Amino acid sequence: MKHYMDYAATSAHRPPEVAEAVSEFLRGVGCTPGRGGHSGAMEAARIAFRCRRELARIMDLPGDPGRIAFMHNATHALNTALWGLLDHGDVLVVSQYDHNAVLRPAHYLSRVRGVRIRVLSGSPDGAVDLHEAARVLDGARVLVLNVASNVLGTLMPVADLSALAHAAGAIVVADAAQSAGHLGRERTLEGADVVAFTGHKGLLGPQGTGGLWLRDGLEVASMLRGGTGGDSRNRRMPRAMPDRLEAGTGNSPGIAGLLAGCRYLADRGVHSVHVGEMALKASLIDGLETVNGLDVLSPPAPDGVPVVTVRAIGMDAATLAGRLDREHNIQTRAGLHCAPEVHRILGTSDEGAVRFSLGWASTPEDVEAAVTGVDALLGPVAVPVG
Repeated sequence: MKHYMDYAATSAHRPPEVAEAVSEFLRGVGCTPGRGGHSGAMEAARIAFRCRRELARIMDLPGDPGRIAFMHNATHALNTALWGLLDHGDVLVVSQYDHNAVLRPAHYLSRVRGVRIRVLSGSPDGAVDLHEAARVLDGARVLVLNVASNVLGTLMPVADLSALAHAAGAIVVADAAQSAGHLGRERTLEGADVVAFTGHKGLLGPQGTGGLWLRDGLEVASMLRGGTGGDSRNRRMPRAMPDRLEAGTGNSPGIAGLLAGCRYLADRGVHSVHVGEMALKASLIDGLETVNGLDVLSPPAPDGVPVVTVRAIGMDAATLAGRLDREHNIQTRAGLHCAPEVHRILGTSDEGAVRFSLGWASTPEDVEAAVTGVDALLGPVAVPVG
């Protein structure tokens, strides 16, 4: 039996309704919203609208669901936000918790547009210094917040940082790649002006789905330009959302699957699912902390997302993850997790670490297998510190 523990990368195990929805769309609809006035295109448009509405409900995003533009993933959404909000010489504030989906476009914009980057410091416990935040936000145009760390599993104080950003006149972009589908806006997105999310993690949708939400009244310049299905004489992209940010044909079968994932979460209750995940996370941390030769890096906080990252003493991360897979049927992720600055904080930049991440279908048996497997590989051969 395989024990899948890499949900922070992709929810490879999905409710069967998701695959069924994709298949039914391809068999019975197969069309694209806005490309024609016939019944097939209209049905595709209705599915897309229902998905926007369910996404707004799951993440508690206020206002018109049409403020959600579909994207390929959170990386696409974050690039769209940064390219569309930052101009020559603007100040962008990022943090050491950010993913390369933020750090790489930020670095590129610093070269091609002269965007000035300031970095808010992080720490191994996932905390931030609000006094430092107030200093680096002075004169800033945009603040990016990594809502939930994909390495530590901790949450940033989005409401507090958003208040400081708004006082400084900055726009807040929330990277909700790891929090969407786990926690609603009332806990994690309060004060955000822009929310980037992906569909293939906590929202249980297929790969190639995601989106960008904009608060009412905020405009983001289009990164891509092309057909939208309407206003075709206009040489410029429409101003109205979501067409403004949705150039070209999107992933309609994936959107049908994402709708099914959102409905599954709504039926079970996002909070209920998350409580179960976090209970398993607590059990996993407790068990792993008993293993000789293992350093649990994720703080045992009651809040957060179900991610537990560890470092083995005397065995590199790739070897540990590989042996867990081959010898114990436990699938994890080793490396730097596309978040190099977090690993710099943790002192794991050279060899990385191993991340266990749980999801909606995780079980106590998965946790027991993980603890037993790690103990079998490390416990008898632990190398003393120093």
